[in-house]
Amino acid sequence: MRLYNTLARKKQEFTPLNGNKVSMYVCGITAYDFCHIGHARSSVVFDVLYRYLKYKGYDVTFIRNFTDIDDKIIKRANEVGSEAGAIAEKFINEFYVDMDRLAIERPDVEPKCTEHIPEMIKLTELLIERGHAYAAPSGDVYFRVRSFDGYGKLSGRNIDELESGARIAPGEEKEDPLDFTLWKAAKPGEPSWESPWGQGRPGWHLECSAMSEKYAPLPLDIHGGGQDLSFPHHENEIAQSEAATGKPFANFWVHNGFVQINSEKMSKSLGNFFTIRDILDKFLPETLRYFLLTMHYRSPLDFSFEALEEAEKGIKRVYSALGQIGLELEKTKWKKSPFPEELTAELDEIEKHFDEAMEDDMNTAGALGHVFSAMRLAGRVAEDKNLRKSEGGRDLFVRIQEDMKQWGAILGIFEREPVEFLTELRDNRAARAGIDPATVEGFLVARQEARKAKDFQKADDIRNAMTAMGVEVKDTALGASWDVL
Repeated sequence: MRLYNTLARKKQEFTPLNGNKVSMYVCGITAYDFCHIGHARSSVVFDVLYRYLKYKGYDVTFIRNFTDIDDKIIKRANEVGSEAGAIAEKFINEFYVDMDRLAIERPDVEPKCTEHIPEMIKLTELLIERGHAYAAPSGDVYFRVRSFDGYGKLSGRNIDELESGARIAPGEEKEDPLDFTLWKAAKPGEPSWESPWGQGRPGWHLECSAMSEKYAPLPLDIHGGGQDLSFPHHENEIAQSEAATGKPFANFWVHNGFVQINSEKMSKSLGNFFTIRDILDKFLPETLRYFLLTMHYRSPLDFSFEALEEAEKGIKRVYSALGQIGLELEKTKWKKSPFPEELTAELDEIEKHFDEAMEDDMNTAGALGHVFSAMRLAGRVAEDKNLRKSEGGRDLFVRIQEDMKQWGAILGIFEREPVEFLTELRDNRAARAGIDPATVEGFLVARQEARKAKDFQKADDIRNAMTAMGVEVKDTALGASWDVL
């Protein structure tokens, strides 16, 4: 498997540092608000990487932290008249609600900042002892950026360029404008912990360095997060951890791209900010997850509700094809007849290409393309009466079903019963269109009664009325059904 390593600025072959064991640390949320579409993308990306590494047989330790003390959490608590701890707990619980709906597997370890204060104090003491950090009279502790020769190697930033825009604000006690905070002295009314430098709390960057090292030996195999974290957060993590231990912090740095809204950066000030719940109020969770996988994880992802509707069509096509395969396997009486070897060879190639796409820097967009190739192959066989009823056709359908179980488990989609999913999708689309499913079902019953009574004019009138309200009627061998136009 080849992964793009931000540190090397190129794809590299991924080989674990410790035999079959893989350690992966991904920066989690700061728990002060509901999760947005950017959180959804990052969570899905690293969930698929976790699933795929396990599928390949690796023994993975996946660590994803919670920042449960931070300026933003304190600010939110003050705004609503609550405690910082209560705010963090509330939004951690809400995070789980969102992630469970998106079928995100739970990591192996989920450390919270406030439960690892001793480790953070110990790391800060070690950095001071080695000359990489210093305590100011106020009780703040800063990291000496210039004491670490490799600073800027992840983001490609030059210290001299960084210095040109850096200033020491009035009241700060930094030796150098580039130095960053490891420990913050307590302010009145804020949560704090006892330390050698007085009451205070850890800086954001310090948290991940301390927590990752506790649960996995350095260097980590993979450290991940959103592209926006590469600087300064991940750059500062590298500086702290490598200055303290003398070891590389992580072998691979993996970053997912930004989410844009209608080609603009998402921001509350622009009014184009969407939480996961905003989206799931209108669309099914699996539709959102599918959409997030339709673009390579490193590329910018342009979100719009129109794009979600297109994703919905795509996922519907796959589930419809799976439903058709299931029906064929259930009802067909198979015959011993010739089956073209080239069709079996075509499926061999599709399976191979799916694996190649995932091996090539986790190209889920490419992998989904091969899923559709398998569905088209199944459709061609189903349309040919002789192929469809042959034992070779049966074997091909069974194989595609098995492929989809495996591929679905890797991608976290296509794992439900087709009829169940398609019914829920239909009802979801009906709700968006303002169509009441119970009313439609009543029309279907009335139409069926009219047909039985041979009142075909009435049956046609009912069908036309349903068309006018945006409903398509389908007459099948299994009876009448409906869908949203």
